[in-house]
Amino acid sequence: MYEGISEYNDKIDIKSLELDELKNLFVSWDLPQFRAAQIYKWLHQKSAESFYDMSDIPVDLRNVLDEKCCIKTVKIKRKLVSSIDNTVKYLYEMPDGECVEAALMQYKYGKSLCISTQAGCRMGCRFCASTLMGLSRNLLASEMLDEVYCAQKDCKEKISHLVLMGTGEPLDNFDNVIKFLKILTSEEGQNLGMRHISLSTCGLVDKIRELMKLKLQLTLSISLHAYNDETRKKIMPIANKWSIDELISVCKDYFEYTGRRISFEYALINEVNDSPEDAENLSKLLKGMNGHVNLIPLNPVKEREFKRGNQERIKKFLNILLKNGLNATIRRELGSDINAACGQLRRENSTQEA
Repeated sequence: MYEGISEYNDKIDIKSLELDELKNLFVSWDLPQFRAAQIYKWLHQKSAESFYDMSDIPVDLRNVLDEKCCIKTVKIKRKLVSSIDNTVKYLYEMPDGECVEAALMQYKYGKSLCISTQAGCRMGCRFCASTLMGLSRNLLASEMLDEVYCAQKDCKEKISHLVLMGTGEPLDNFDNVIKFLKILTSEEGQNLGMRHISLSTCGLVDKIRELMKLKLQLTLSISLHAYNDETRKKIMPIANKWSIDELISVCKDYFEYTGRRISFEYALINEVNDSPEDAENLSKLLKGMNGHVNLIPLNPVKEREFKRGNQERIKKFLNILLKNGLNATIRRELGSDINAACGQLRRENSTQEA
């Protein structure tokens, strides 16, 4: 089976092919490579949804492509727009009916899109809505790409920054995510700068090492959420496989190898990990590391028992980190009136269809 065959369709998933792969495919079909470059631009610069939209491609070739390949596209099943800050929440439907979420946010520097990398999640973090129904499947590179292309068509503006922090664990879908990143940042594609991309992981140490070796200039975000193993195991099952010491060690190696500072995500959960003592110990853990702490006031999930602390408690935690010399901020909350936190809209849709 050709490498580009999709997981649920016997046609070649042409949008998931890197340019060299597409050229090699055309060579195997005794077709000129320049046609591959033309089609690649149609797919990734013009976001063509059909081979018959490709006006400068011979009709005979378009017929061959339509017979042997498919262009996977996602469609907007539901769209919510915040009346507070114009954040947009998309519920996308995949070609096989699976649904995932994305959030489009407006900043001074432009549009930032947070996308999903899996349909569901198997990491089991106890404060997160994305993992409540488990993992359905990985997303293909083409599907992640079309999350971006679909949002751009809808807002009629190019995405300037991308965050892989929606539904799913990106490093649990490693190969598809890396292919997605290579295509998205290619000069012949969207040419999005890798430094404008953030990838969030709950801490798959072995996959972080694999990512490190690629020396991609993206921003790695670590979902830390606790300073010790005892607390982390209570809220994040991945902590039963990889200890805090192992995670911090690979983070130090990552910075040394790539030169890219790491962002540490820390969801503040009332009376679980948000005490002044927690802040002091977190400061000790991260002291001397070239990184940034992004404090996230918890967005409560109705199926979970965890609560958010009050503003005074949150600010006190931040001030302790700052006093101890850490670079830390409280994440700006966007789309609070449309449940912009990942997982909630998808779960609501699944419940309605059940």
